[in-house]
Amino acid sequence: MQDQAPRLTELAHGGGCGCKLAPAVLRELLAEMPAAGTFSQLLVGAETADDAAVWQVDDHLAVMATTDFFMPMVDDPFDFGRIAATNAISDIYAMGGRPIMALAILGMPVGKLSPETVRRILAGGAAICAEAGIPVAGGHSIDAPEPIYGLAVIGLGRPDQVRRNTGARAGDALILTKGIGVGIYSAAIKRGALPEAAYAEMIASTTLLNRVGASLATEPSVHGVTDVTGFGLLGHALEMARGSGLTLTIARDAVPLLAEAAALARQGFVTGASQRNWQSYGAEVVLPPECPDWQRLLLTDPQTSGGLLIACAEEAAESVLARIRGEGYPLARRIGTAAEGPPQVVVA
Repeated sequence: MQDQAPRLTELAHGGGCGCKLAPAVLRELLAEMPAAGTFSQLLVGAETADDAAVWQVDDHLAVMATTDFFMPMVDDPFDFGRIAATNAISDIYAMGGRPIMALAILGMPVGKLSPETVRRILAGGAAICAEAGIPVAGGHSIDAPEPIYGLAVIGLGRPDQVRRNTGARAGDALILTKGIGVGIYSAAIKRGALPEAAYAEMIASTTLLNRVGASLATEPSVHGVTDVTGFGLLGHALEMARGSGLTLTIARDAVPLLAEAAALARQGFVTGASQRNWQSYGAEVVLPPECPDWQRLLLTDPQTSGGLLIACAEEAAESVLARIRGEGYPLARRIGTAAEGPPQVVVA
């Protein structure tokens, strides 16, 4: 009898954006990278851990470039491809741009996965790219010990409409567009404990394109944007706080959650990446003394293809939030504020 094909998640030591290096490790590795300041047309480089690089062509056109790839967090190959593609394209939307094409990045353990499985991964990615209105124009593949898939994505935007993670202003309201808990759901998948309805909810969230970012770039009241991925809500909020030189306060009870996230977190379905995230940046986060561990782990939970964290003028917050919900993000919530103070995140 032929051995049963392995599950995708069995072939990977981690999954989704939980595969990312811990924030502290990444900062150490990049500490001696040469500054790109000598290139005057490079509007956004690696200095502030923003979502994509931006090169200004002229007064009206900027080119955006990003790459993102990871190991599977789900076993269905088509879903894996869809999630990875949505996650990669998100970086362009987070900068206020619109994607124009993608290149596939593929690493597969030859001999462990069937050609049909790999084709389904690629088909999932292509389906999301078609939804975004862009081609998969090429790519590169290697024989790898673990399955890896993602995209390099090119986008366009206006230089005056680029939205950075450094743009928050004192007095701004903070809005999150998607629910938190993808990493917790992934941990439950690995242990065969995620209900079918919760899986469907997770797929719906992780394959929802963040195209609202391009729409909001035309709003002068929207000052700063970043997408929430592997470093968790607190980690990406901290990057915004550092880059903007402000204190960001997040109301923990206002943070939108996937339906089963709190219950699963209480039962111990958390990822190692969530713990690594806290160890990397916890010293710059102020928690209320009564905050339980499960709630802290939700706030550091690595999101794969998560939502956008948006800083906008207080007076425009309700209209911006209504616009986001109207464009198809029902879990969008106002979750906090930005204020003068040391660059840190305060959880209230």
